[in-house]
Amino acid sequence: MDGPQAERPAGADDRVLVTGASGFVGSHVTRMLVQRGRKVRVLLRPTSNRAALEGLDVEIVTGDALDPASLRGAMQGCLTVFHSVVDARVWLDDPTPMRRNNIDGLRNAMDAALACGVERFVFTSTMGTLGLNPDGPVTEDIPFNWRDKAPPYILARREAEDLFMAYCRDEGLPGVALCVANTYGPQDYQPTPHNGMLWQVASGQRTTMLDAAQPTVYIRDVAEAALLAEEKGRVGERYIIANEFVTSQEFYGLATARCDNPAPKLVSYRFAYAMAWLMYRVARLRGVKDTMMRPEAVYLANVFREMDHGKASRELGWNPRPIAKTVNDAVDWFAARERQRGAD
Repeated sequence: MDGPQAERPAGADDRVLVTGASGFVGSHVTRMLVQRGRKVRVLLRPTSNRAALEGLDVEIVTGDALDPASLRGAMQGCLTVFHSVVDARVWLDDPTPMRRNNIDGLRNAMDAALACGVERFVFTSTMGTLGLNPDGPVTEDIPFNWRDKAPPYILARREAEDLFMAYCRDEGLPGVALCVANTYGPQDYQPTPHNGMLWQVASGQRTTMLDAAQPTVYIRDVAEAALLAEEKGRVGERYIIANEFVTSQEFYGLATARCDNPAPKLVSYRFAYAMAWLMYRVARLRGVKDTMMRPEAVYLANVFREMDHGKASRELGWNPRPIAKTVNDAVDWFAARERQRGAD
C-alpha cells in the first residue's frame, strides 16, 4: 500500500544513513551509494570492524541501534535510512541478545526515522520470514506457515518484520522491506559463515558438504535492490530478493572448478542432522555453549526452496546476475585476499 510521505526535514539534502554499515549487506549498500555520488553517513559501534568501508568517502557516526539517542542524532538531516542491522547468530543458546538487536534495534530505528521525518526507510529482512511452499516457488503472498518448526532466529526475524509492517500501516513509516536470500560475493571481510564456507570448499580446505539446495543472491544485486527500493518500492510492501535456487553439487562444483580443485563429497541430510544432534548434545554435556554445530543449523541449510522474485523485477526493475558470476567473483576475491596476506 502507499502510505503518507513524511514532511522533508528542515535543512535536509540528499544525505542517507546506513545502519549496520560494517556488515556484508550494509557495506555493499554503502559502497554503491558512494559510487553513485550520494552523501552517505554510516552508524557504527565503537567495536565495529571497518575494513569493508576502507577508502570510502563517508561520514562516520558512532552509535548503536540499541541506543535511541544515537540513532536520532545520526538520522538528523537524512532523507533515507537503509537499516541493515542483522544479528544472524543462530548458534546462541540464549537468543536474548540476538532478539534485542533484530527487534529492539529495528523498533528504535523506526521511532527515530519517524521523529526525524525521513522520506524512505529500506529494511533488510530475510527470506526466513516467508512461508514455505512444497508445491512451487515461494512468493510474498504465502502466509508464514512454519512457526512450530522455526528456530528462535527465524522467529525473531519474523517478529521484527511484523513490527515493521505494523509501523508502516499504523504509524505512517515510509518503509520498504527486502526479503534477502543467502548472500554471496566479494568484499566479505569478516566473513559471513556461508560465504566463508564457499571459499573453504573452493580452496580445498573443506572437502565434504551437506547434500542440500538453497536460494542464493549476489551481494551487489542486493545493494542494487536496496537503491531501487528507495526509488521505486511501494510503502508497506516487501520484495523477495533471491536469484537462482541451486543444489550443493552445482554450487560448490562451480566454486571448486574455479580453483581447479575436486568437487566436495556430499553427505545426506539425515546423516548431517543426526551428527549435528549428537555433537550438540555432547557439547552441552561438556558445558560448551553457543556451538555452531546444532540441528537447527542443518535444518535451515535445507528448508528453503525456489523463490519467485517476479515482484521485485516488475515493480523495482531488479535484474539479478547469473549464479556463475556470483561464485566466480566471490572465489576470485577470497583468492586475491589470500595472496595479499601471503605477500604481507
